Amino acid sequence: MHTIEPHSSFGAARLPRGVEAVGITVQPGLLTALHAPANGPARGTVLVVPGFTGSKEDFTTFLPLLAERGWDAWAYSQRGQADSAAPAGLHNYELGALAADAVELADLLRRASVDGAPVHLVGHSLGGIVATAAAIDSPFSFASLTVLCSGPHGWPGRHQDTIDTVTFSGSIGLWNRDNPHTIGLPDSELSEQEAFIRLRAAHTSSENLLAGALLLQHHEDRVDELAATGLAVLIAHGEFDDKWPISDQRDMAERLGAQYSVISGGFHSPQLEAPVATAVALDSFWAGVPEAGRNRPADQTLTGRP
Repeated sequence: MHTIEPHSSFGAARLPRGVEAVGITVQPGLLTALHAPANGPARGTVLVVPGFTGSKEDFTTFLPLLAERGWDAWAYSQRGQADSAAPAGLHNYELGALAADAVELADLLRRASVDGAPVHLVGHSLGGIVATAAAIDSPFSFASLTVLCSGPHGWPGRHQDTIDTVTFSGSIGLWNRDNPHTIGLPDSELSEQEAFIRLRAAHTSSENLLAGALLLQHHEDRVDELAATGLAVLIAHGEFDDKWPISDQRDMAERLGAQYSVISGGFHSPQLEAPVATAVALDSFWAGVPEAGRNRPADQTLTGRP
């Protein structure tokens, strides 16, 4: 049975006013989420899928910006991330399973909403691959798709060092590799952000990371399948994104006939580096999505800088 219940926040930081932590019971178990209810009558529901090594907390301060603009905003930690359920077995982190979680959550939120409308789905980085697969598998679950800082395909050798490190020393090994000066130090001697990311690394499933790294290496181009869904799509990235080739992201938008936005001042996580500009870009896109997010005008054009 699906339930949405209050849940303790993850980490020591206090949540901003207007943001609540919840636990949502779905097929793999309890997935944790952050929810920022819309200020005033909701214009629609937004669901965010976080990226590789990430979690819902990557959107803690961003969700209120969407709520201020009238969106009922949700972000969840995928299975194996932070304090969400982490089923054993690498097969539990295959793309189909991750995408099924997004579909299940979207359908649950749609049924719980006032208007029963499909949700606007946002996928960040690896979450963009998951969100794209979810949109292809169940297009009528979504009003639109935003692919944020994510490209159409992987490439050989990507994150091979991550696979090697996690295989040898587990998920916390990534943190220790990149932050050797913190090994053995108590949280009190770290910044709040450092302490949180180390905690998240310790709680994140090693199998989640291994499967995610393999996806980032071997994911195949599904642009034609996505185009066939008829969903309204936004391809957006920070102007300084250095994790996915910007040329690939723009090409993806062109092949889809999708809207395209380059977020000024943003890097690979523009919701943190340029939050207002990111909120404006997403809000503008959602405001123009036709009812049910289908049958976009054929003459839509690309926006933003090349």
